[in-house]
Formats: sequence, structure tokens, C-alpha cells
Amino acid sequence: MAWNMKDYPNSMKNMQELERKKAIDIANALLAEGYNDERAIPIAMSQAEKWYDSASETEKRKFSKEPNPDKNDKHDTSSSNEELIDANEVVKYTDAGWAVMAQGAEKPSDVFDTKREAVERARKIAKNKKSQVKEYRKDGSLID
Repeated sequence: MAWNMKDYPNSMKNMQELERKKAIDIANALLAEGYNDERAIPIAMSQAEKWYDSASETEKRKFSKEPNPDKNDKHDTSSSNEELIDANEVVKYTDAGWAVMAQGAEKPSDVFDTKREAVERARKIAKNKKSQVKEYRKDGSLID
């Protein structure tokens, strides 16, 4: 069963509103991937808590402006995303700021105002995935 900001698991009631929004979004994506409620809820809550604790104020403001999760949201469940799970993390400059993304991904997972913040986030993600960080200069050249 998918959720929204008015109808969500009771276990999420004590979360900060923005943290809850992120948890609902993650949980709905997990449900679309085939996870059952009992697995999706604790995973989503844990990931949302980690995101909330490590996200910059800019990132939180950006996410707060995004539409609230809806029970009918569509999530990309293609198997091509599986290859990104173990992919290296890339830090590169874009028009929006310093982007952090899995190598081969079309969209960044995070965008930061400073490269330092982006590299820090990429290192955390890479550590969890047991992968590497590929860091690029503002001119697009790879730092060895």
C-alpha cells in the first residue's frame, strides 16, 4: 500500500515533516520495486533519517519545494537501475551546482553549492556501496 503526507504508517508520526516526506517518497519507491510494507517502512525511515541528518539547508529547501509524495506516483522500476547500485560516485560541476551521482546515472542524487559538500556526500555514499569517488574539476577534467 502506497502512502502520502496525510495517510502514512503510524511509525512515521513522530518524524520531522520534511524527514517524513522523504521517508514516504522512499517507501513508495521501495513498494514499486516489490518490497513488502514490513521491509519498506523501516528501510525508508532509516534512509530518510540519514538524509535529513546529512543534507545541507539548500538541499532541504529544494526538497521541501518538490511536490509531496502521492499514492499514485510513478517510480522507475527498470532493472537498468540495478547497475547503479555498485557504481562509483561522481562529483562534477553542473549549471545547478556541484552534482553527486552514480557513474552512468542520468540525474544527480544530490546537488550542492560547494564542491567540498559534494565530495563529502559522495564519500559517504561510496563508503556505503564499497565503491570509489571520481572527482572532476570545474573545467570537466578528472582529478587522478
